[in-house]
Amino acid sequence: MPFHPLLSRVILPVLLSFLLSLPALAQAASQDWIGTLETPAGSMRLLVKVSDNEDGSQTAFLESLDQAPGQNIPVTEIVLDADQMRFHISNLGARYAGRWNADAQRYEGEFQQGMSLPLNFSRVEETAAVNIIDGLDGRWEAVLDREGTLLNLVLNIETGPHGTSATLDSVDQGVYDIPVTGLSRDADQVTLRVPMANVTFAAAFDAGTDAMIGDWTRPGFPDVQVTFSRTSLEIVAPPRPQTPQAPFPYAITEVRIDNPEAEGVTLAGTFTQPRGADRVPAVILVSGSGPQDRDESIWEHRPFAVLADHLSRQGVAVLRYDDRGFADSTGGFATSTSRDFASDAMAVLRWLRAQPGIDPNQVGVIGHSEGGLIAPIMAAELDAPDFLVLLAGPGTTGRQIVLEQSALIAGAAGGSAEDVEEMVEALEIMTAEAAKAQDGADVRARITPMLTDEFMARLGVPADQKELFLVQITRDWYVDFLNHDPIPYLQAVDQPVLAIIGSLDLQVPAPSNLAGLRRGLAHNADATILELKGLNHMFQPAQTGTIAEYAQIETTFDPEALVLISDWITERTTR
Repeated sequence: MPFHPLLSRVILPVLLSFLLSLPALAQAASQDWIGTLETPAGSMRLLVKVSDNEDGSQTAFLESLDQAPGQNIPVTEIVLDADQMRFHISNLGARYAGRWNADAQRYEGEFQQGMSLPLNFSRVEETAAVNIIDGLDGRWEAVLDREGTLLNLVLNIETGPHGTSATLDSVDQGVYDIPVTGLSRDADQVTLRVPMANVTFAAAFDAGTDAMIGDWTRPGFPDVQVTFSRTSLEIVAPPRPQTPQAPFPYAITEVRIDNPEAEGVTLAGTFTQPRGADRVPAVILVSGSGPQDRDESIWEHRPFAVLADHLSRQGVAVLRYDDRGFADSTGGFATSTSRDFASDAMAVLRWLRAQPGIDPNQVGVIGHSEGGLIAPIMAAELDAPDFLVLLAGPGTTGRQIVLEQSALIAGAAGGSAEDVEEMVEALEIMTAEAAKAQDGADVRARITPMLTDEFMARLGVPADQKELFLVQITRDWYVDFLNHDPIPYLQAVDQPVLAIIGSLDLQVPAPSNLAGLRRGLAHNADATILELKGLNHMFQPAQTGTIAEYAQIETTFDPEALVLISDWITERTTR
């Protein structure tokens, strides 16, 4: 389930999350066009690289020079001629349309992605210069003390082929890879901006103590002096001992699977198949909410890779795949709902059943979080999965999950009982109205009038992030999720089901959701429903269950939980 944006205090729009996660691509551009997108949270320079193909068509990539230099997003469609520039990026649900202004020598138009923003593109003869800043690379740690509330911050600065870039981690809030812009150094003076928090940091660099000491400035709040101390000259990945390492005792095949029910959607995945065995059972892995790659990667953890490795070593074939419109899969993620993702999962399931060496009558689905919502939807299809494993799957409505997780996470983060109660009351009002909407556009029309500064404060969202907040809650997915009731789908499931939730899960709280699962599956003679003590939403052994803890835990997936899952599947596929 999603970490509700109300609690973050730093809202990352869909565009930036994609920019930070896509691999760099080499592309020789015949035309480069640069523009500055002025967002409510700051400026962002965008570079569109267009090349002409031999058949007369054009290929383009978009790069954010400030947030993620060197990270190129494929443009789905591009039209560039003497009169207009138009492009569409299905991965982002984003569009641009501009007309040529001969006097200004630029295309003038609007960039649309949830909201419309003016954007003009001018021709550049050469790609923007690489920005290299000497002497600042490394991991920098600080504690921000805002009126007694302490936040641990980590500033990561790294210089590579595309220049020097930086990101910020707000460890206690569980928010990582926040884009940093405007990083500069003039002798001992260092400045940077964190647009998503509307923060400016201006500091003096003390080479003797290896520290940057300066003012953390945010409009509407008193300046705070913050000291960033360098703890490492390199950004070292945290230890993840469970990440699978070669050699592997099973076959690995990279695959691409079309969804015939969704034009333009091709799902890229990894198929792991036990060697030397015939007619083996198989599963597909369906990820949680938000754009996820096939490994469900998060903060150097790769839980689906760990799960697939464990199952294939136990004789179960596994197909895991990138969500539509993300990583190597095509299609539009931002405009899709859970039902669209269920359609993708069914296409993968049908493909897997048809593969040589797979027992077509023993193919199941393992869904995590939102994937645990999708799996029961799949169970209603004529060629439904033969068994279901629900990992932190919901047993209550989406709206109830949003309210519960918001209260639990805010409380665990140190919010007072009074503040949490006030936030939940405001959230109840807002989600009740949003749930009445027909689609995301209707949500915007209904919610915008109620978002006064006072109401935003009750929600815990800074007033200057109102538009970014609206982008988050005006997706069709959000309306669909709020209204989704899993009980009717669970009541129709007659396949074997294993449903497990960690006792420290703050995103899909165990008490209410396990009760719902038991109620929905009461008719099913082969339904195993368990609470796993001491595990969080990611099935890691945890102390608090807070999102900030996820990155700090070395274990990716509790070993006993892995054995529970594989033993349950083996027992039902070898009868």
